[in-house]
Amino acid sequence: MHNSEKSNVNNDVIPVRGYLLTEQVNPNSLNLDQLSSVELVELFNSEDQKALAAVAAAKTQLAEAIERTAERLHHGGRLFYVGAGTSGRLGVLDAAECPPTFCTPPELVQGIIAGGAGALVRSSEDLEDRAQDGEAAIAQRHITQLDVVVGITAGGTTPFVHGALNAARQRGATTIFIACVPAEQVRFDADVDIRLLTGPEVIAGSTRLKAGTVTKLALNILSTGVMVKLGKVYGNRMVDVAVTNQKLRDRALQILQDLTGLSREAAGFLLERSGKWVKLALLMHWTGLEKDDGDRLLSEHQGNLRAAVASHKNNKLP
Repeated sequence: MHNSEKSNVNNDVIPVRGYLLTEQVNPNSLNLDQLSSVELVELFNSEDQKALAAVAAAKTQLAEAIERTAERLHHGGRLFYVGAGTSGRLGVLDAAECPPTFCTPPELVQGIIAGGAGALVRSSEDLEDRAQDGEAAIAQRHITQLDVVVGITAGGTTPFVHGALNAARQRGATTIFIACVPAEQVRFDADVDIRLLTGPEVIAGSTRLKAGTVTKLALNILSTGVMVKLGKVYGNRMVDVAVTNQKLRDRALQILQDLTGLSREAAGFLLERSGKWVKLALLMHWTGLEKDDGDRLLSEHQGNLRAAVASHKNNKLP
């Protein structure tokens, strides 16, 4: 604990957080209120470059998080994001985008935010101070040793996140800690410790800015990397896309046309025969298998299209 972390005001113990990197004053924006609109844009653009550098600096830890998470999900586990305020909203957003992009069941990737669903649209940052609520959220979701829990806290100190991660670790879950402050400022014992250091914000302490941007980048990489490892893409195509509206149907048809050379009409017929599953449609086209046989072959290879096609070809060799 930092030696200036607490002070006593009106008999309440209040954390002193000014020493944190995310709370410090940015020397590049001291005259923020005097800048023209163009100068404001230029300043933000310059500062936001630091988010890319922060991700690059954490590449080893992000890669480890992908590997560990994919391994757990491959064996039936789930991925949970836990956070409060902006961090919590970003976790919920990333979780919500997995089903339409990768056709995952909603329970596979879940977001937990302090204050629940209401906190998504209304500030409830006071609830982040309750470590016991984080512990309760883990218990309510019956976290096990198969699961992965990612705690997201820009300043690294959020009690709700600490409580959730500690409870998850006690249950044997894999824990990942994401913060935007260096380890020497806030230490936390997690299986993977990811530090995304973007420096002081343009508006001091407003971590919805660079810290929020770099967190979104990191979560994009984590969830997408995991889905790639789980066989949810072929090349760089989202072959597990959920065909639930006209835009996604058009995307599905375009993937089929690009990868098979079929006309749009033929691609549409193939898509319908597959039950509107692009991955299965491609397998059927490339192997000549019917829907049920193709489905079984994919299941045998844990949904990995490339492996399923290769297996079929090898089995056909004399």
